[in-house]
Amino acid sequence: MNTVAVIDYLVQWSTDYLQTSKQQGWVLGVSGGIDSAVVSTLAAKTGKPVLLLEMPIHQAQDQVTRAQDHIQWLQKQYNHVNTLRVDLTHTFDAMVSAMPHDPEDPERALALANTRSRLRMTTLYFYAGLHRYLVMGTGNKIEDFGIGFFTKYGDGGVDLSPIGDLLKSEVYQLAKELNIIPSIQNAQPTDGLFDDNRTDEDAIGASYDELEEIMKFIEQGIPENLSTRQQEVLELYKRLNKATQHKINPIPVAKIPDSLRHKH
Repeated sequence: MNTVAVIDYLVQWSTDYLQTSKQQGWVLGVSGGIDSAVVSTLAAKTGKPVLLLEMPIHQAQDQVTRAQDHIQWLQKQYNHVNTLRVDLTHTFDAMVSAMPHDPEDPERALALANTRSRLRMTTLYFYAGLHRYLVMGTGNKIEDFGIGFFTKYGDGGVDLSPIGDLLKSEVYQLAKELNIIPSIQNAQPTDGLFDDNRTDEDAIGASYDELEEIMKFIEQGIPENLSTRQQEVLELYKRLNKATQHKINPIPVAKIPDSLRHKH
């Protein structure tokens, strides 16, 4: 991949979209992960105002530190990058206490994780509304269109998605070209939505490299001589892709048949 050309293309693509939208700049959350680091840097390179939000909710300290280090690194290079810390921990706790739930319910942890993500989306759009900014998405191709590894109306609730056509490995290539700080480039990917230390690989059951290989197989043709592990990941990918079509596809709209619209 021609990383320099891709970076230039994405910066121009984002700039053109912003101009067409008649909005004034960008807002996005910075988590300490590779995707938000790359996207926030692309946003800064447009030359338009950027507001980076830190939105911790019972966050692990290493994630907080990486996010803060990235923001400082970016602000040293771009004077149009501003930041704000909005601690949503108390808001989240109040919301959880207001909703009845069974602590033993196996679906509870995922429901709470998605609630965290949706609180952050709400916060991003509050500041987007204040400043006439667009919310820039940080999802990559594997997450958004492969296995649906995102929260509907959470991190999936954005105005544009600059890296949505890039595989995770390609995001890392951009990060290297952009000189993203080593602590982020070397960190294990995690969504940071749970109270434990699980990585994305723990949560998904496969690494991004394994998932990318399968996605390419599906797009280009599945070989006959898959290894046992490749077959396992293929089945995992197909199962997750099927289960998350309600997230991956646009919202279905019920089309009223003409025969029902018009009286006979």
